Amino acid sequence: MNDLLFLAHRVPYPPDKGDKIRAWHMFRHLAQSHRMHLGCFIDDPADWQHLAALRGMCADLACFPLHPRTAKLKALLRWRPGQPLSLGYFHDPRLQRWVDNKLTNPAIQRIFVFSSAVAHYAMHAAVPHRVLDLVDVDSEKWTSYAAKARLPMRVIWAREGRTLLEFERRAAAAYDFSLFVSESEWRRFVELAPESVANTSWIANGVDLDSFSPHLRFPPPFEPCGADIVFTARMDYRPNIDAAQWFACEILPVLQTHRPAARFWIVGSAPTPEVRQLATRTGVHVTGRVPDTRPYIAHADVVVAPLRIARGIQNKILEAMAMARPVVATPDAFAGVQAQPGRDILLASRVDDTVHHISNVLDGRYPALGAAARRAVEAAHQWPVNLHALDRLFGDAPVLTPAGQAA
Repeated sequence: MNDLLFLAHRVPYPPDKGDKIRAWHMFRHLAQSHRMHLGCFIDDPADWQHLAALRGMCADLACFPLHPRTAKLKALLRWRPGQPLSLGYFHDPRLQRWVDNKLTNPAIQRIFVFSSAVAHYAMHAAVPHRVLDLVDVDSEKWTSYAAKARLPMRVIWAREGRTLLEFERRAAAAYDFSLFVSESEWRRFVELAPESVANTSWIANGVDLDSFSPHLRFPPPFEPCGADIVFTARMDYRPNIDAAQWFACEILPVLQTHRPAARFWIVGSAPTPEVRQLATRTGVHVTGRVPDTRPYIAHADVVVAPLRIARGIQNKILEAMAMARPVVATPDAFAGVQAQPGRDILLASRVDDTVHHISNVLDGRYPALGAAARRAVEAAHQWPVNLHALDRLFGDAPVLTPAGQAA
């Protein structure tokens, strides 16, 4: 069994948010055939209690606390021309020393790095197999932020987008192979960094089809006699905040003119004050952290993903589809999901189109939508199938399909 150094910007357990879900499934898959040496950060104090579950899977585990406010200050203090603030945010000499010490061990011949945020820790490593999962083109997110922002944040975020893209290009060149979460993210990156086309590809996210199943039964979390529309997300993340505000303030009032009983449920941890303020609006409910999101999904009349800024694959969509719920999403949120719009999922980018689709679902005009959604994720988003590509990437050489996907 080979030793593998696995680095992540956030502890990959429990898999309770987007990046941790992907990191966890990749970590667990690789742990089946490797002795794992895991280095990561913990930015949520609640995660310390879960380390015991990881220790039993690791030959060595090094977790370092990351305090968001302190990290932001350090990022500003470490600011250098041409360097993205993101690297300063995730820089920690303790993790670098741990990585450097690991690299002196001749048994470490394989490295897997999850996200550009920690790519710099092992860019200098001289080992035979080095794989970087960039996940998505994170620089594009900051560029999108800048397009919607006012001064001075417009300048700051535009700079972050430019400098982070340059770092992403250097990282992709430094590692033997780099991955993305979807074909659309991969194609966007090679458009921006054409020199990377030969050593980049994608592995799509999956979904736990047993945990997110329409056959499971949960007690209803809602009072009866309503039309319940659910959005699940961590609610301190800017794109999710924007999505919740847009739906609550612009879409829901229009829908309620036809459906007075329509209720919008914002289900997710860490709601910011601006998200909590939405609960003062008629029909809007903000739950905060819940023990399990599945009862809300299972009993939702409609699940929505109204994101206007989105990168990668939205796990919230895959989970709702796996539970055979009708989903109405924006095209940005849908990117990367392998399904057929109109048959498996409904897409809308404008208020009136979103209201139209939700009303049609509530009127029973899409009786087969949920079952079709389940079939779509069964066909294209099963973790065990998709992650076979990792085994090839740590073989003698990466193997690609003609379309470019890691095979």
